[in-house]
Amino acid sequence: MWNALTGDTPAHPGWPVDAGPLRVRAGLVTLRPVRRRDGRDWSALRLHERDYLEPWEPTVDGNWHENNSPRAWPGLYSQLRRYARAGATIPAAIELDGRFCGQLTVGGIVRGALHSGWIGYWVGRPFVGGGVATAALALGVDHALGPGALHRVEATVRPENEASRVVLGRCGFRQEGLLRRYLHVDGAWRDHLLVARTREEHGRGAVAALVDAGFAQRV
Repeated sequence: MWNALTGDTPAHPGWPVDAGPLRVRAGLVTLRPVRRRDGRDWSALRLHERDYLEPWEPTVDGNWHENNSPRAWPGLYSQLRRYARAGATIPAAIELDGRFCGQLTVGGIVRGALHSGWIGYWVGRPFVGGGVATAALALGVDHALGPGALHRVEATVRPENEASRVVLGRCGFRQEGLLRRYLHVDGAWRDHLLVARTREEHGRGAVAALVDAGFAQRV
């Protein structure tokens, strides 16, 4: 943990991540470190779910098939580990009942007087609707503001992405503003809502709030 009196912070607090499991309607949700051998499952899910995922993800160079092929994973995995070792990222795989079903990343981590980062996630369409994304985000937020030693976690979401806004709301994020033409997504510059949560308002945590609401159970 960060020492507020001395300013001392480990090189990469909160990484590797190991959080959960948390039981929701769909099953047991866990966050674990990404692995090199995740490539096949990662690629198969991303390629199969292109129509579901691509409309919400920032534009990147190259085409979807090349960027999400099994050959693309080793480079992405190495980059994530490099950033994690530098203390700039906390990358995690989301599992449902031991099966890879998506990713969660705490990135853009800045220490010093800020101690802040953003959080983002995706899950494949077969895993939507059973509380998987909400459980994963709650685990991720608690980890970021706990072992990750952050003071603030923020996220951005398109106003029309109602499902993701519901997930963020369940995990205690409050809206701070509207970012005009913030990211290039799905062929155009899109507005995004900025939402955030800080340690002072975190209380007993996002997971505890889900458990108290009867949405999830600790295991």
